[in-house]
Amino acid sequence: MQIDLGNGTAFAANGGRPFEHKLPVVLFLHGAGMDHTVWSLQARYLAHHGRAVLALDLPGHGKTPGPALGSIPEMADWVVRLLEKMEVTQAALVGHSMGALIGLDLAGRMPEKLRALALLGVAERMPVHPDLQTAADRNEELAAELITSWGHARRGQVGGHPAPGLWMAGGAVRLIDRAADGVLAADLAACNAYDLALTRATAIRCPTLFLLGAADRMTPPAKAKPLIDAIAGARVLTLPTAGHMMMTEHPDAVTDALRDFV
Repeated sequence: MQIDLGNGTAFAANGGRPFEHKLPVVLFLHGAGMDHTVWSLQARYLAHHGRAVLALDLPGHGKTPGPALGSIPEMADWVVRLLEKMEVTQAALVGHSMGALIGLDLAGRMPEKLRALALLGVAERMPVHPDLQTAADRNEELAAELITSWGHARRGQVGGHPAPGLWMAGGAVRLIDRAADGVLAADLAACNAYDLALTRATAIRCPTLFLLGAADRMTPPAKAKPLIDAIAGARVLTLPTAGHMMMTEHPDAVTDALRDFV
């Protein structure tokens, strides 16, 4: 669905069902260089099991016009404006990687907006390797290849897609490649610069779930510990063989965890 923001439009997928305000709202936020399609299975399941789903394309991503925003707080503010335009007073937020940082920033500054927060592939700091940032700055396919290589565990590198005949790693490269020039570079720079995650975490009051991949090389589970310790009552679920792209590597396990939480 297209959402009129007054000064532009945004796109959100609804999981195959009309959006209904009376149902509990679940908001999905994708990671750097990606779009709403990474949540296809989780969004569809929840939309058909009593939730109103908004799987967003952030500015400059997917079907939402650009330009891409330059910082995590700007992205969080944009999400809040969208919720207000949709007349959504409170939502559960599910964020992956960059989307998780956005969720942390929003939950820490505006805790009344969220009834629950699920953070996938998150760390207190998300430094970007200089080679990756340089490739992204030059709009080289190498950037997508590096993210795909580092972002998937062994199973995702050699096949392992839950749907027979589909190529997990190849699909990830194509997804990142189709982003407009400059979008991935802006996303990575925003993640690299963001240093407020721990500060925001100490102010979070809603139920929070950390969903981590034991084989995640981009945000290893140990890097999330300061955030976990800062949020009272935070729950942690570590998927033993998942990498950074756990929602596509292990979609059923991620869906099960979210079903019981949001």
